[in-house]
Amino acid sequence: MAFEKINEFAADKQKLCVEHDTISDELFREYGVNRGLRDINGKGVLTGLTRISKVVSFKDENGEHVPCDGELWYRGYNINTLIKNLDGFGFEKTAYLLIFGEMPTAQQLAEFNDVLTECRTLPSNFTRDVIMKAPSKDIMNSMTKSILTLSSYDDDIASNSIDNCIRQCLQLTAVFPMLAVYGYHAYNHYENDDSMYIHRPATGLSTAENFLRMIRPDKSYTEEEAHLLDMMLMLHAEHGGGNNSTFVCRALSSSGTDTYSAIAGAVGSLKGPLHGGANAKVMEMFHYIQENVDPH
Repeated sequence: MAFEKINEFAADKQKLCVEHDTISDELFREYGVNRGLRDINGKGVLTGLTRISKVVSFKDENGEHVPCDGELWYRGYNINTLIKNLDGFGFEKTAYLLIFGEMPTAQQLAEFNDVLTECRTLPSNFTRDVIMKAPSKDIMNSMTKSILTLSSYDDDIASNSIDNCIRQCLQLTAVFPMLAVYGYHAYNHYENDDSMYIHRPATGLSTAENFLRMIRPDKSYTEEEAHLLDMMLMLHAEHGGGNNSTFVCRALSSSGTDTYSAIAGAVGSLKGPLHGGANAKVMEMFHYIQENVDPH
């Protein structure tokens, strides 16, 4: 759809926005204000306190801020320890630890898995009416749309009681893989003219197994693939209380808005190329190297 007049108008006016809205680094220094979640030197700034996770990526040596071997901590547990001590799949156990603050017993983990299994369902016709209509090549945008639309099916959206927020967050956690996979298949079908597969999650499978089951045309996957994806889900489950998406979620929820709006905002922030969206840039770099660099 062409909008020549508005495109020309916007291009012509961009110089005015740059001229009147740019703030110099000197003023940020003078008033002691940070540019977003980075200071004037590009160093991350503290925006709050958390008991959930900790990331160590830099250390101070002789007054200099230098990179170091990365460390990721969940509720006092080093991620390497959690992965080395895995017995089966670990994402669900990690999610329980992050949400409730303690390592689940075998019985608690089984109950948690049963809850997630029960929640792995979307409202009637949601896939057809929401995900398959106006599919987007940007899966993050597709998921954001789906998250906000799910609020229309929640009879208790307005309550910010802790138990209601837990219920909403667990339901979203359970359906996130479905929103991502179905969004991908819709785009792949309508935009790439490929076949579309809508496989439902299966009872008794982990989050990683169900993701692979749903995204593969024949539902097949190897045990090694499932455990590798499970480990990646553990690593990405949480990465610090001060990152951009967490900060956005905190800012939105502090206004008293509903869970769906807060999470949708966080996903929008995570999409950015300076945050979670950096993964897409890495893939673009890989493709560029494959196409332009002679392996010999």
